[in-house]
Amino acid sequence: MASAISGCDTSRGLRSVSGEAIASEGKIILINYWAEWCKPCREEVPVLNKLAKTHNNIVVVGVNFDRLPDPVVMEQAQKLGIEFPLLSSEPEGRWGQPRPEVLPTTLIIGIDGSWKKTLVGPQTAADFKAALQQ
Repeated sequence: MASAISGCDTSRGLRSVSGEAIASEGKIILINYWAEWCKPCREEVPVLNKLAKTHNNIVVVGVNFDRLPDPVVMEQAQKLGIEFPLLSSEPEGRWGQPRPEVLPTTLIIGIDGSWKKTLVGPQTAADFKAALQQ
């Protein structure tokens, strides 16, 4: 089941609600914006779950587009089978990128902590692989 993340501290690190750091140092971060009503978002979940499980150099975190209360987000995430951590507050502007207008949207943050690319619309495993190799 997904874990809630309260947001970001001033450094690169992401912190859980309990204060635990999400290990992102030296890793690529994929920040995926999703919503329960978004069919392509639901279709991406297994791909993102697999990326998170099978790539030690990637951290996947989710952001609920609807800005719902954490308990509702957690309930929706469980229904959708989201296994990666979730931010309870979005990192809007943290990497100089605006809030997405289209779902799903995934921001790719490089190992150096800078924004690298934004993927808009549904992505397949091959799409993510190609984007990560650029």
